Amino acid sequence: METEQHNLKEKYYNEALRFMSNAKEQLTLANREGKFYQDQKYVKGACGIAYSGVLVALDGYLQFKGVAKPNKKQRKSIEYYREHIAKIDKKLLNYINSAYNILHLFGYYDGEQNVAVIKEGFELANTIINKIKPNGSAKQKKQIHKKHLSANKKNHQ
Repeated sequence: METEQHNLKEKYYNEALRFMSNAKEQLTLANREGKFYQDQKYVKGACGIAYSGVLVALDGYLQFKGVAKPNKKQRKSIEYYREHIAKIDKKLLNYINSAYNILHLFGYYDGEQNVAVIKEGFELANTIINKIKPNGSAKQKKQIHKKHLSANKKNHQ
């Protein structure tokens, strides 16, 4: 059972990290000048990808906590996540609400270009994703990091 839970965490954690890696790469294309990004298209894309990574992590977190998935006819919404997370971890809910506002609403929909605001959204996303971080040795963590770096290089050649 413990191995199954570890594998579940690892699966969702690695996928969420992949999203974050892609989001960071997208953000580098946004041409930062001083306190603002210059290309809204890339900022919006990066924020959308980062928010998707948060949702991947939350799906894993809820599954790990035994929360049933909605049926296939129902689409998950922020209310779905808020409702279930509120019952489990109120502190995490604060991070989710802020990440939703910054990444999804301000970044993705509104095209916010302030570097500090977007940076805060990415930090919140990483905090949420780390809630499902599997326990492992430093060696395993380095291997995971190398795996993500090499996968990114292959995707962009």
